[in-house]
Amino acid sequence: MSHGTDHSSIPPGPAPNSGPQGPAAEPQGFSAPSAWTNPEPQVHGAPGAEPQGLNAPGVSGAPTAWPNPEPPQAPAPTATAPHPPNGQPQSAWWNPGAASDPWRDPGSRAVIETHPAPAVPPIEPLQAPPARAQRVGLGLVVTVSAIVALIAGTLGAAIGIWVTRTDGPGSNLGAEPQVERDAESVAGVVESIMPSVVTVLTPGGGNGSGFIVSDDGYIMTNHHVIVGGGTEPAAALEVLFNDGSLATAEVIGSDPDSDVAVLKIEGEDHPAMVLADSDQMAVGDPVLAVGAPLGLSSTVTEGIVSAIDRPVLTRNEDGEVESVMAAIQTDAAINPGNSGGPLTDIGGQVIGINSAIASTAAEGEAGNIGIGFAIPINQAKRIADEIIETGSASQTVIGAELGESELGVGVTLSKVLSGSPAEDAGLETGDVLTSFNGKTITDNTELIALIRKLAPGTVVTIVYQRDGEEASAQVTLEAASD
Repeated sequence: MSHGTDHSSIPPGPAPNSGPQGPAAEPQGFSAPSAWTNPEPQVHGAPGAEPQGLNAPGVSGAPTAWPNPEPPQAPAPTATAPHPPNGQPQSAWWNPGAASDPWRDPGSRAVIETHPAPAVPPIEPLQAPPARAQRVGLGLVVTVSAIVALIAGTLGAAIGIWVTRTDGPGSNLGAEPQVERDAESVAGVVESIMPSVVTVLTPGGGNGSGFIVSDDGYIMTNHHVIVGGGTEPAAALEVLFNDGSLATAEVIGSDPDSDVAVLKIEGEDHPAMVLADSDQMAVGDPVLAVGAPLGLSSTVTEGIVSAIDRPVLTRNEDGEVESVMAAIQTDAAINPGNSGGPLTDIGGQVIGINSAIASTAAEGEAGNIGIGFAIPINQAKRIADEIIETGSASQTVIGAELGESELGVGVTLSKVLSGSPAEDAGLETGDVLTSFNGKTITDNTELIALIRKLAPGTVVTIVYQRDGEEASAQVTLEAASD
């Protein structure tokens, strides 16, 4: 058994006890495995002596060994062969070589033999593992991506600029703008109508708008424009054309009830606008509003028809009711200064006169909130024709006084005038009008606006209720008497 290179030997123990022996015991071998707790074999001295191990106390120079986990036990008695007469020991019966076996002959010396370890080839050092490629950090990836994107974008922009701005080899001139526009485009329409729109300059530094309706110089605008915040119309006003030229316009007349006024400038070859049939307009049709909002001449805004026959009541500077109209509502931007200017269809034909705007302002001058109103051109043209012919205009009536409006449907006739269109149609005081020419009536303003929109002599269908029964009648409208 080898334990390094230690050659220490264990001296023999005391001599065997020579006392009387009992009957010869059965031959015994090594102790049973269950009696061993040290994997190393023990060296026993003579019987009766204290057991000695490899690390027995008192053995100088003995190598440090592990202690036995259990207390040493006395060695089991071993049988010895009888000595021959001559006193020479004989070989043990169980092993002919027992005389020289330290593990079998207690009287022999125990020698631990060691042998040098066989030479082995030197161990080659392990090769160093190949260096792992260093991973690129996320920050570097992002930076590289950003740089690549920047380079690509710059290159693309440079190529785009070069393609769009190059007219030929070695040229870096800007592209020609598109100046030939379709006459039916918005730009084409605006270009054709702008010479017909004027800015009306009012006393006190204010302004409104207007538009030429005949080649001999008649201009339509609003009544509240020519009074300039006062109560009486001016006799003459200055008008500014699109080309910057000025002209003096004579005030022919106006009608405060419809808010229509007519001016005239000298000359016989003015560019007149085309007047469309406003009754043919529908909600959703595109429109243009042209004028001088806030003094900004030749301004154009675009929108649509938001509603038809919207009842609108306007008041003068004193808060008194001045006009009632069944207006065209639009979301085209209309502001102070647009008043009197044209509202046109997408082809540039006039469908109304911009006249009023809704406002949420409690006081002060209001601005556009996307709800503007224009007088239908059919009504405005009829009024203007009367003004040109007679210097004044009449209003269309039904010939009855209206009662107080109540929440719900219908307007009560509080009094039917004698000899009026209403009486001629068989209407009586107390009748409740619920429909006018197919349109449901909800309040007095709506009924008045619808009546004034039509020309005298127009026949309309009235639906009314009397004593809980519904009936209808045909009414021929007429002009109000002085």
